[in-house]
Amino acid sequence: MAVEVPTKAGGLMGNSQQNPVALVQAKLKEVELKFKGWLAKQSLPVEAAVVTVTSAAQGAAIGAFMGTITGGDGNSLLMPPPNAANLNPDAMASLKQAQALAGGPFVQARNFAVMTGANAGISCVMKRLRGKDDVQTSMAAAFGSGALFSLVSGMGGPNPAANALTSGLFFALVQGGIFQLGQKFSQPPAEDLNYVKTRLMLNNLGLQNYEKNFKRGLLTDTTLPLITDSALRDVKIPPGPRLLILEHIESREPEFKNRRKGPR
Repeated sequence: MAVEVPTKAGGLMGNSQQNPVALVQAKLKEVELKFKGWLAKQSLPVEAAVVTVTSAAQGAAIGAFMGTITGGDGNSLLMPPPNAANLNPDAMASLKQAQALAGGPFVQARNFAVMTGANAGISCVMKRLRGKDDVQTSMAAAFGSGALFSLVSGMGGPNPAANALTSGLFFALVQGGIFQLGQKFSQPPAEDLNYVKTRLMLNNLGLQNYEKNFKRGLLTDTTLPLITDSALRDVKIPPGPRLLILEHIESREPEFKNRRKGPR
């Protein structure tokens, strides 16, 4: 006679055995949401520092991997040739360019860490100060990352200041062009223009999946000062995200501080 396993327990066991990857992904998503929720409550210096460090660490990992697979010998490239003293400035500049572009894991990790960390940190500060993510923010972040990359890697001619300015402008123009192309080929519907600030808020909190809930309830940018817990509940947003959204509006939007007089 067959023994029946309770449906609930069996179902849970089956899910855990059949979908371990899904369980890990769900756990990582939960940790990510908690981290972004914590980060959204921090002051600008703290948020910028955390974003810069985490992005730099990611860039360093990518750079080290690229330096490994390209087979560059970082130690030999970092050492100048025996006749380096007799090289003219242009030749030395070429050597430094080779070091920057074909270095081993250590060199590439350093270069990518500087680029990604500076870009993310400057972008974070610009978004907080200006309240929007546009082409100016993108170009400013790219200029800073390009200039710092030039100074750290030693790319260009014998004048570091001029090289930093030139590299920064080049990075800014490229990034600005990419941003504009992305905007051109991914123009949102006209109705999305009513949710620009809402979208930025949800992206900062890692809650972009709930943008459709805002649209379903017609909770546009102009209604943000009026949003309450009951309004978010009406559009089927769970308790955790509701708390993050309300806390974000209260702590990060000065003009909304007096938006409600009663309890949430």
